Amino acid sequence: MPHLLVAGKLHPSGLDLLRAARVSFDYVEEISESSYQACLSKADALVIRTQPLSAASIAKAPGLQIVSRHGVGYDAVDVAALNARGIPLCIVGDVNSSGVAEHAMMLILAATHRLIAADRATREGNWGWRNGLQTQEVAGKRLLILGFGRIGQKLAALARAFGMEVHAHDPYIPEGGWPEGATRATDLAPALAQADAVSLHLPRADRAVLGAAELALMKPTAVLVNTARGGLIEEAALATALRAGRLGGAGIEVFDAEPPGRDHPLFGLDQVVLTPHNAALTVECAERMAIASVQNVLDYFAGKLDPALVVNAAAIGGLRELAK
Repeated sequence: MPHLLVAGKLHPSGLDLLRAARVSFDYVEEISESSYQACLSKADALVIRTQPLSAASIAKAPGLQIVSRHGVGYDAVDVAALNARGIPLCIVGDVNSSGVAEHAMMLILAATHRLIAADRATREGNWGWRNGLQTQEVAGKRLLILGFGRIGQKLAALARAFGMEVHAHDPYIPEGGWPEGATRATDLAPALAQADAVSLHLPRADRAVLGAAELALMKPTAVLVNTARGGLIEEAALATALRAGRLGGAGIEVFDAEPPGRDHPLFGLDQVVLTPHNAALTVECAERMAIASVQNVLDYFAGKLDPALVVNAAAIGGLRELAK
């Protein structure tokens, strides 16, 4: 019988699934790499949240056979170290796209309507703030979605319901396979220049997708939203553009370093709405991720893990052998 390590707080439904399967497990709620080190030596499988999984940690788990991410991102996992041992890394699939799309739409609305500034003015008794006409409507405005996968497509549907004109830029979708719901924007520069709102739904890259040069292309009234990954936007350049009035607002859910320091340049700007990387942590989504991440491990040892959920191709061969 395999022994599991659950690293990071899990929704009770995920733990109930483990108990129902009569699988032994260690459960460490703290989200840090150091917190689960003592349990690695006896782990046959690992369910992990957002904390790092380095090559050094993987080396401390000689019996490790599978890693299941409580989510879809795996920036903090040393995939090469898993590949070297043929250990599959799996994700939970499409369980969080609705929550993230809703969160992105909320940030677009909040930034466009200057929610933080309005809230502060109300609390401080500055009723006259409303006469400054700082807010805008989204109806009739153009939304540019960068990355048109599941989340981007769901955001497009929400934005259209608010009367927005939706365009999307995604060079990895072939011409013949472009999804419905948005006009394809082939060239990024003119698309940025014409957009009233831009929302990012991309994997993390080696460099920022939007730096000072790209931000300079955008309208001074435009809002920028990132619910994807930290590092996609140059945060200092974004703060500079906002302070100078070269952008209208922003909604930022993810940061280069998490949690961000109290001196972060975006913290003093009331045209920015900030959230703590919680778009996928709705009650419903947390339960779905917990169940899916645990079920991946159970399916692996039953020889029926879906290869489509495995992100490191080097381990697929081992999965096929296990399933025989």
